[in-house]
Amino acid sequence: MATTDASVSRSEIVNKYTDLDQRGIVIAEYVWIDSEGNTRSKTRTLEPRDDGKQWDVETLPIWNFDGSSTGQAPGENSDVYLRPCAVYPDPFRRGNNNIIVLTECWNHDGTPNKYNYRHECAKLMQAHAETQPWFGLEQEYTLLDLNDRPYGWPTNGFPAPQGPYYCGVGAGRVVQRDIVESHLRACIYAGVKISGTNAEVSKSQWEFQVGPCVGISMGDDLWVARYILARVAEDFGVKVSLHPKLIPGDWNGAGMHSNFSTKEMREDGGMKAIEAAIKKLESRHMEHIAVYGEDNEKRLTGRHETGAIDTFTYGVANRGASIRIPREVAAKGCGYFEDRRPASNADPYRVTGILMETIYGAV
Repeated sequence: MATTDASVSRSEIVNKYTDLDQRGIVIAEYVWIDSEGNTRSKTRTLEPRDDGKQWDVETLPIWNFDGSSTGQAPGENSDVYLRPCAVYPDPFRRGNNNIIVLTECWNHDGTPNKYNYRHECAKLMQAHAETQPWFGLEQEYTLLDLNDRPYGWPTNGFPAPQGPYYCGVGAGRVVQRDIVESHLRACIYAGVKISGTNAEVSKSQWEFQVGPCVGISMGDDLWVARYILARVAEDFGVKVSLHPKLIPGDWNGAGMHSNFSTKEMREDGGMKAIEAAIKKLESRHMEHIAVYGEDNEKRLTGRHETGAIDTFTYGVANRGASIRIPREVAAKGCGYFEDRRPASNADPYRVTGILMETIYGAV
């Protein structure tokens, strides 16, 4: 592994301390999303609740942080408040009811922070809850060494052309499988609804899938899965890149394909609802592109299994279209569709929120 010893977690030393009795104290890791779409976190300890129950969203304290250090507030008014919105068992600290606390960022005046995209998404999901929206997101990412070079790529030059890497097995085809396996297990422990993983088309590129999740839980689970991936990779001294086109040239970019259905679409005859939804998506194509991730124009070129960024298309089993209707869905006449436009660095709250807004209306 091309890294320094100091960059890798020393679990054999840390375990001496993690095995110590916490004397009932709960360790809570508060996680939030910063102005650049990265996860940040800090730790606090909590006394056991007087009623003997576990800490939850309703009882956890609101906390704060220095927003001027994360691009979320000016220095002269830097306090940003963390409001708990979802709680997960902590796969890193484990035991003793230790938790990951996903939070929303709020300003001192009681308004949501500029980069708090969850708040509006949650309102949309609540307003249209009767549609029973299911989402499944496919998160692609690339693993880098500490010199920002994809693992398995020559220092000067490129690996063999794409072909053997997708769902590959064996040395020379895949790299850092230990990170992928560790991430999978950690997500399962945390209660994230992770549904699979696979090696992707470009070497050192991987994917994990989360879902199906209902409503706002999609964004929550995907963000916590991203946080867990960054923490797992940290232990290995490896960086995670969500850039949608990390290396120019004849290499696949990285996306976050978004699968969507409602109760009406899943029932017999649901194809009619799917087609109606796609027509609405077509009418707001560029509005979706605007919130589907940074540098997405480098990925959506009409090549490498993408549609062109300035053109809306759809089709059955077509991975070069904006919207793909799976072959089995077309055959059954009901099911779901896949929006292939979102980039790997897109915010899942913005993606799922605008899907609901376009198809069912703003609130």
